[in-house]
Amino acid sequence: MLNIDLHCHSNVSDGVLPPAAVVARAAANGVHALALTDHDDVAGIAAARIAAEAVGMTLIPGVEISVSWGGKTVHIVGLRIDPAHPDLVAGLRGIRLGRVERAQRMAADLERSGIAGAYEGAFGYAANKEMLGRTHFARWLVAQGHASDMRGAFRRYLTHGNPGYVEHEWTSLENAVGWIRASGGMAVIAHPGRYPFNARELHLLLDAFRALGGEGIEVITGSHHPSEYGKFADLARAFGLKASRGADFHAPDEGIDIGRLPALPHYCQPVWQGWPELADLLSPSMA
Repeated sequence: MLNIDLHCHSNVSDGVLPPAAVVARAAANGVHALALTDHDDVAGIAAARIAAEAVGMTLIPGVEISVSWGGKTVHIVGLRIDPAHPDLVAGLRGIRLGRVERAQRMAADLERSGIAGAYEGAFGYAANKEMLGRTHFARWLVAQGHASDMRGAFRRYLTHGNPGYVEHEWTSLENAVGWIRASGGMAVIAHPGRYPFNARELHLLLDAFRALGGEGIEVITGSHHPSEYGKFADLARAFGLKASRGADFHAPDEGIDIGRLPALPHYCQPVWQGWPELADLLSPSMA
């Protein structure tokens, strides 16, 4: 099977490995094509591209954009983007400025619950200080003994109704899809199973996304339970969306490793179908 992983993070956002090390790990795991999709930042793509060329891997430039829709946070992955496109660069810069302010409010809320020093603690886990986010806070909470693991940190803190969670207005769905498309990329809804939407709300999201020019949805992802793969494959087909596959890798000891996911269901149309940069890799049956 051609091993394509289109969702992973480096320490430019909330991963722990530098971009070149992410590529090296993907190569060791047999990945043929990899998309680096850091949150709201494209600063790692140049280093990842150099590392990928050195090992003969295809690097797909990507990003994961934070969006507010329906009163909830949704993530939109951009694939095959131009990381230097001015609309995308300016839009992402604005989101990053908001992240710092949000982190300060998260720390203040944790302090009101008796956990002091969270901002400085989380700050120490962020290689890119503009990208301080919930994952950095979660790692600090685990290190301080407030939770036994990352899953526990998010279950007890940082999520709706728990200490450390604050409401925040990200960019709009229209902006995110627009920036991606303006840069020549393809917009994909990341890990749809993670969002607290009922069936009607999810269908409304998919309708709105398609109307704006969105093209894909993650079906096989480290954020989905295997029992959900069929559900999102069926939704992809029902809404005329292409299917994507990505581990959502952040760290070697957190979640699914790069390239360790099953294949897409046979009846899905892959997002990578027809990509010229993969022409030499794709078999005739997949091209």
